[in-house]
Amino acid sequence: MPAKSKAQQKAAGAALAAKRGDIKKGELKGASKGMEKSMSEKQLEEFASTNRKGKPDHVDHH
Repeated sequence: MPAKSKAQQKAAGAALAAKRGDIKKGELKGASKGMEKSMSEKQLEEFASTNRKGKPDHVDHH
């Protein structure tokens, strides 16, 4: 499942880095913190690898 916004893609990248041990889990904030806990490494890879071109900065939650 691809990321729907640039923000989701960036959050997934940060969560993936923490899951792999590249950054400390304590450095995560907001959505990336929840993503790291609830998603597998494979799911995070799919989100993080999404092409940003044409994606909105944020997704409207309404």
